[in-house]
Amino acid sequence: MATVAPQHFMHTSGETDPVWVHTDPHSNRPQFSSLPNSTSVDVCVIGSGMAGVQSAYELVKRGYSVVMLEARNAISGETGRTSGHLASALDDRYLEIEKKHGKEGAKLAADSHTWALRRVGEVAKELGIECEYRTLPGYLISQYDRQGHGKEHDSEVKEMIMPEAEHASSVGLSAEFRRDYAIQGWDGKPDQRDAAVFQEQATFHPTKYLTGVLKWLKEQPSFNCYTQSRVMDIQEKGVEVMGVGKKTVNVSTEAGHTVECSHAIMATCVPLQKLSMVVEMEFMRTYCIAVKVPKNYIEDCLLYDTAEDYKYIRLTECDDKNDYMIVGGCDHKVGQEQTTGRFDELESWTRERFSKAGSMDYAWSGQVYEPVDFMAFIGKNPGQKHTYIVTGDSGNGLTHAVIAGRLITDQIAGESNAWSSLYDPSRKGSLLKSAGAMLSHDLQVNAQYKRFLQSDINDIEDLVPGSGGVLNPTLKAPVAVYKDDGGKVHMFSALCPHLKGVLCWNGLEKSWDCPVHGSRFSKDGVCVQGPAKGNLAPADESGAQMQEKAVKG
Repeated sequence: MATVAPQHFMHTSGETDPVWVHTDPHSNRPQFSSLPNSTSVDVCVIGSGMAGVQSAYELVKRGYSVVMLEARNAISGETGRTSGHLASALDDRYLEIEKKHGKEGAKLAADSHTWALRRVGEVAKELGIECEYRTLPGYLISQYDRQGHGKEHDSEVKEMIMPEAEHASSVGLSAEFRRDYAIQGWDGKPDQRDAAVFQEQATFHPTKYLTGVLKWLKEQPSFNCYTQSRVMDIQEKGVEVMGVGKKTVNVSTEAGHTVECSHAIMATCVPLQKLSMVVEMEFMRTYCIAVKVPKNYIEDCLLYDTAEDYKYIRLTECDDKNDYMIVGGCDHKVGQEQTTGRFDELESWTRERFSKAGSMDYAWSGQVYEPVDFMAFIGKNPGQKHTYIVTGDSGNGLTHAVIAGRLITDQIAGESNAWSSLYDPSRKGSLLKSAGAMLSHDLQVNAQYKRFLQSDINDIEDLVPGSGGVLNPTLKAPVAVYKDDGGKVHMFSALCPHLKGVLCWNGLEKSWDCPVHGSRFSKDGVCVQGPAKGNLAPADESGAQMQEKAVKG
């Protein structure tokens, strides 16, 4: 794969491009300038993905003035690398959610995600956005072939799939179990029939939707968006005790400008902070391919199996004769496994089941954040009164983001919302029930500091053009070394600015990934995912020039 233009990471968070650019290239996205000076506003929204844009939309509709700040270009984060599922049939299953949050919590989860997937359709209709939004069924099937693993298949159906349909129905979803059900088009040898069927799920084209909402926001006098305006600090100023006094929030950018606001929302996938919420999540890389299939060959649906690193499918537009079938899965922890082979696995899985699968035209990866108790963290940042966070997508980030738009707007307006306790970032009960998993995760994460004693390469000459690796010389700080396609070497600090984890080279996305808390940086050292706030420090003049060219063009 040839290296893309230096500015590519200003548009998206990986070297690869997702299928969404097929009908909505990066050049279609709304353009904004950087923040020219300090300003004041009712609410400052940090991040221009689904959570940020949806929050800005809900706030503006209720009469608030909003400034949105984005470190790179608009819609350059993880929303544009998702699979576009809008589901109330949640990845973590209602069986497990009920164990952590009780029956009432499971019902609130079902209600809120159902509202969210419908809300996308409402907004798209209201603003006239053509984004492929449609409702369709979702199917949960066993990971096991009935022929080769009949015993395991039957056990999974009995113990997981049938009870999940029953639990989902009991909390208000339209769900049922169908014996021997197989979707139209599955004509390959693997036999994974039997399904929990969830009606009234939905799907859409995520970047077309956000582009449409942003274009509407751009026309509103109470909204301003500033891109290439990286936020470096968020501070609450003043004194406020039991409603007496007043606090303001100062949001400071890398360029030295400040947005003074009454409220700030960190809609940044993961909060820009040291620990707090960060330690209550796992950070996962996930993979997708888009394969051409004839129109009307495969049922228009969402489908997912029960495997730990489950496979899933959905359709999106390609051309007059074909659709693209998106197939995803193969998750693993950030920076802790090789990224190679994932696309081959997804392609093999697809061709074994769908005989008319054509060319694989797109292949990309993204990132998900898994909270230990399955629910996102949406609401006031612990220890703060006017700063809000949205994080912990748990594989359902799009609907969690839409929920955040309403929930946080309600909280800013001082209105009650039945969902608040379920998503409260300061909740304790469900997290205590997850203490064992959290401890295990923390120990595993802390073990990643072993990379201080490791070196990926012994000599820069070992690197082939277009690749990178960490050189960790004795008694010196580790260095991230990238050799471009022309053989020129560029060096950066290999220490993540967040908590000094030693980075790993991601050969697929040509990025530097932190195995401790999931921060990621382009090959040029540009921060593309937090919790780190800033870029990698260049370690030589060539690195400094490369980074400057990536940021400024």
